[in-house]
Amino acid sequence: MTRGRAVLVPALVVVFAVTSGGWLLQRGVGMRANIYLHARVFEEVVERIEGHFVGEVDVDDLYEAAIAGVVDHLGDPNSQFLPAARWEDERIRTQGEYGGVGLEVADRDGYITVVAPIPGTPGARAGVRPGDRIVEVDGRSVEGWLTDQAVDLLRGRPGTTVRMGIRRPGADAIIHFDVTRAQIHVPSVPFATMLDDGVGYVPLLIFNRTTTKEVRAAIDSLAVEGMTSLVLDLRRNRGGLLTEGVGLTDLFLDPGMDIVEIRSRASAPEKYAAMADQSYPDLPVVVLVGYGSASAAEIVAGALQDHDRALLIGSTTYGKGSVQSLFPLSGGNVLKLTTARWFTPSGRSIEMEAADQAARGDRGVLTVQGDVAELPELADKPEFRSAGGRLVRGGGGIVPDLWVLQDTLLVGEREAVREILASGGAFVTALQSWAVGYLQDHPDLAPDFRLTDADLAGFRTALEERGAGISIETLQRARRSVLRHMESEVALQAWGDGGRFERIAGTDAALRRAVELLTAAGDQRELFLLAGSPLAEAEVQPVGQGPAAGDGLPR
Repeated sequence: MTRGRAVLVPALVVVFAVTSGGWLLQRGVGMRANIYLHARVFEEVVERIEGHFVGEVDVDDLYEAAIAGVVDHLGDPNSQFLPAARWEDERIRTQGEYGGVGLEVADRDGYITVVAPIPGTPGARAGVRPGDRIVEVDGRSVEGWLTDQAVDLLRGRPGTTVRMGIRRPGADAIIHFDVTRAQIHVPSVPFATMLDDGVGYVPLLIFNRTTTKEVRAAIDSLAVEGMTSLVLDLRRNRGGLLTEGVGLTDLFLDPGMDIVEIRSRASAPEKYAAMADQSYPDLPVVVLVGYGSASAAEIVAGALQDHDRALLIGSTTYGKGSVQSLFPLSGGNVLKLTTARWFTPSGRSIEMEAADQAARGDRGVLTVQGDVAELPELADKPEFRSAGGRLVRGGGGIVPDLWVLQDTLLVGEREAVREILASGGAFVTALQSWAVGYLQDHPDLAPDFRLTDADLAGFRTALEERGAGISIETLQRARRSVLRHMESEVALQAWGDGGRFERIAGTDAALRRAVELLTAAGDQRELFLLAGSPLAEAEVQPVGQGPAAGDGLPR
């Protein structure tokens, strides 16, 4: 009987394989036929539109819009169809390098306007300033052009020369600059500085190919200056390369410690773990997080929190915990498709569900800084435990250990700020233009300058010139916020990112709290204790709860 069964089972397997294989083959042929049918119908629709629609149409635009519509139908904001030009911008953002002149530009009042030269680049060395309007490129007028069109002309092979014609506020004639293009590196660490009592501060804006190297160099430089503790600021970091997020985290963890787990529908879970010895084992660390922290920034914050390697201060991060894979398409186009999700070492999903994201808007309040602060809502957040037994929260995004809100606006101030924001780009354009004029009138400006109501009135004039229609009464009601923006813009144009930071650091509540705690704490354990998030007496291993309901992903 046993022998018979042994013979029968392979026979059944063969029969099943043959019959199911035939069914799968037929199904595959049927699916392919359906695809061809849909494609043919789509071609017919485009042909009819091109031949008979009452207005002129661009067939390329139709195809591009249709493809984008297919991707949008997925309901995933992180999946995108990237036309070739947009893909180039995405590549530069993540890789951090391109051939060009090193100018950050934007459309202001119909002009390609320099927002800021990147320090150390050909544009900066040539003397191009914030507020300069680019009106010619290699003898061609670019007035009225889209920003992308002008940028395409400015970029090129390193070593080649481009001639720019610039209109500068206060100058009558066009100023010409002959600038030699170079390989432009977009820094992820714009500056690093020492604060009070040996506290070092490193802001990190993006994860590109040089991030880990830049952060290490910044920390090492601050250590030479006497740094004994660190604030790593991720509040305006929207993410970037996963490998650099892992590499940065590796600087602070022991070998073998998990950093992130990737779970997808198509393959088994994949883990990234630390490989090298800790670079800074005795350095107390605070990581500042907020709504502007996303993607790779959340991986870093979540891993350091789960392993009790950093105290997190601020508010809940964005909740962008998904993996986008890039699929090259014909014509240089690229499909950016969500294929997996990220989980922290304790098992928390970083991805925030759409319904939870929508609910966050009801808890948001405007701050003096112009950001949106989220009031804490932890009642329904699932509980997890860190490696040292501390309570950490799940439910999407990374919830900080210590919640600190920035200085929020009063009701009347909020209404005035919303009225100002409704003016669209006119406020930003007027702000930049006014700051350029202010610096021309104050060439010897001291870093501790103070603006007055007279300056506010002058800014009101700049707004009027751009048709913003914002009354002086509205500006007065939003005085705290508007003056802060004015001072910040002047400091940025006068002294760069570092100068702006020095100007606004004193009113940064989360940063002030971080410095207070780091100054008082002798080590990381005491830092947790002072912040009200102590380690357990006996350290335990991370305890996960599996994917949150609705993840639909294997564990």
